[in-house]
Amino acid sequence: MTKQAKFWSKKVTEESSALTLAPAVFTWSDPKRIARSLKRSAESSTRRKGTALQAAMSMLNFYINRAGTNLPKSRVRVLQQAKLELRKLFKPR
Repeated sequence: MTKQAKFWSKKVTEESSALTLAPAVFTWSDPKRIARSLKRSAESSTRRKGTALQAAMSMLNFYINRAGTNLPKSRVRVLQQAKLELRKLFKPR
């Protein structure tokens, strides 16, 4: 298996056809900052197929599911908290 084939998920995260993400967004330590960035990216995207919430949540879930086995539990907790923050940001007022 080539190195490129092995790390296909990294390419998807970096070159998503649905969202243009901030560099290293999933490495940030503040879940609110991650959620705000994903929301901004999803709302400004003209390439997404679903709602902005669906696009942002999908990208976050994709990252957690693909990198999840190699992530420390503390990172997974931050990313799971970012999911909660995303839901709050998109909640109708």
